[in-house]
Amino acid sequence: MNRKLLLLAGALSGMAVTASAQTVRSYITLPDRSALYSESEEYEFSDVRDDRGGRSSYIVIDPRQSFQPVDGFGFALTGGSAEMLMRMSPEARAATLRDVFDPAKGAGVSCVRLTVGASDLNRFVFFYDDMPEGQEDFRLEHFSLSQDLRDVIPVMNEILEINPDICVLASPWSAPSWMKTVYDVRGGQLRKECYGVYADYLVRYVQEMEVHGITVNALTVQNEPLRSTNTPSMFWFAWEQADFVKNHLGPKFRKAGLDTEIIVFDHNCDRPDYALAIYDDPEAAQYVSGAAFHHYAGDMSAMTYVHEARPDKDILFTEQMTTERPGTSRIDIAASTKRLIVGPMRNWSRTVVLWNLAADPLNDPHTDNGGCPSCQGALTIDGDSATRNLAYYVIAHASQFVRPGSVRIASTAPGDRTVTLGEDEQRPKVYRAQITEHADVAPNAAFRTPDGKIVLIVANDSWSRRSISVQYNGRYAELNLAPGATGTFVWDE
Repeated sequence: MNRKLLLLAGALSGMAVTASAQTVRSYITLPDRSALYSESEEYEFSDVRDDRGGRSSYIVIDPRQSFQPVDGFGFALTGGSAEMLMRMSPEARAATLRDVFDPAKGAGVSCVRLTVGASDLNRFVFFYDDMPEGQEDFRLEHFSLSQDLRDVIPVMNEILEINPDICVLASPWSAPSWMKTVYDVRGGQLRKECYGVYADYLVRYVQEMEVHGITVNALTVQNEPLRSTNTPSMFWFAWEQADFVKNHLGPKFRKAGLDTEIIVFDHNCDRPDYALAIYDDPEAAQYVSGAAFHHYAGDMSAMTYVHEARPDKDILFTEQMTTERPGTSRIDIAASTKRLIVGPMRNWSRTVVLWNLAADPLNDPHTDNGGCPSCQGALTIDGDSATRNLAYYVIAHASQFVRPGSVRIASTAPGDRTVTLGEDEQRPKVYRAQITEHADVAPNAAFRTPDGKIVLIVANDSWSRRSISVQYNGRYAELNLAPGATGTFVWDE
C-alpha cells in the first residue's frame, strides 16, 4: 500500500550534529552477471545531504511505521525437484542444499512449499490413496506416503537439518480420482459425499508428515481451484470451498488438535472476490488464517484490496514461475525483483514462494498432457552439477537477511509525494521547500529484522539512475546501483 511520506531535507550549513558512523553493507547483482548477489561497496550515512539542488528524490525509510510480518522466502519442493536432488551423490546434494538453505553460508531460504500428492512437476501422477476405477476407500485403509518417502521426505529431512525452523506450506493439486465427479486426475470436482473423507485424507497427510519429522505450518485447500487444465487439477467454486472448510476440514483439523493454518484460494490476482466470498461466511472464516495468491493474471494490488477488506486475515504469495534462457549473457534481475519481491511485499504478503526449486536441463520432470515443459527450476541439476538460475538470485536478495519475524517498514515508493529543499534561484544560500507529487525513486521495500538491522531491497529498473538516495532517521546516504541491477543494503538500527 502506498503511503504519502514527507521528506524533510538536512540541516542548513553549520547546523549538522555529530553522530556515530553508520555503515551500510551492500549485496549486488548486475545485469551483465559480473556480480551475482555479491558483497560490494560499503557506505556511511552522513548528517548532511550531498545534493542541495533539490533534484534528487530520496527513499525515506521510517521504522516507526510498520506493516506485515514476514514468514519467509523460498521455493516449491515439488516431487520432480526432490527426484533430481535424490539423483545427486549424497555429498553433492548436501552441498547444494546448504547453498540454498543455510542462513549463514547460503541463500538462507526460509520457506518451502510441498505438494500434497503429485503436481504437474512430477514424472507421473499419484495420490496417497489410489484406487482402481469403480472402487472406493472411505476408511483410507490404503493411505500411504510411500512415494514421498522416496524423495520429498528424505530431502525435507536434510533441509530441516540445515534449518530446523523453516516454514513449510503444502498444497494439493487434486483429490484422488475416486473422490471426484469424473474418474480422472485432470479436472472434475470433489463429490459432495466425499467432502468428509477428503478432509480426513488431508488430516492424515499432516499427521503422517509430522511422524516423519515435518511440521506443516499451513495448508492451502486447493492449488489453482479455477483451473482444470493442469495434470493433475480439480475445480472448486468459492462457495463449495467455504462449505468444505466450515463443515469438514476446519472442524476435523480442530478435533485432531492440528495447529496447521488453513489458507484459501491459492490462485491468481485477477480474482480477489474468491477469498472475500469465503470470508463473508463467518462459519468458514473462523477456520481460515488467510488467502494465497499467484501472479499469472491480474494485478498484485488485488492482495491489498483483500487486506483492506479483511485486515485480520493473512496474505501469502505462494507461486510464480521465474525463468531465463539458459546461457544468456544478461540476467533480468531488476524487473524480476520489482515484480516478485517488491510487489508482493508492498501488497501485504507474508511470504514469497517461487515455482520451483529444481529441474534438469530440459525442464523435466513434468506430467504429460497438462504438465509444464517451460518450468525452469531455481537450480538446473545435471548429474552432480547445480547451476543457479534467475529465481535463485531473486529470492537470495531477500531471504538471507530478511529473516522470519522481520517486519516490513515504510519507505518511499515510486509515485509518492516528497518534499525537498532547493536553493532559491535569485538568492544564494536561501532554501525553499519543493514539493514533488510523484517521487522518482527506484522500486524498493524496507524491513526491520529481529536482530536489529534495517534491510533495504532496491530494483534499479531505470537505465539512467546510478545513485540511490536514502534518508533514514534524518541522515543521508548515496548508494551506487547500476542500471538494471538489484541491491540489498543492510545496516544496524
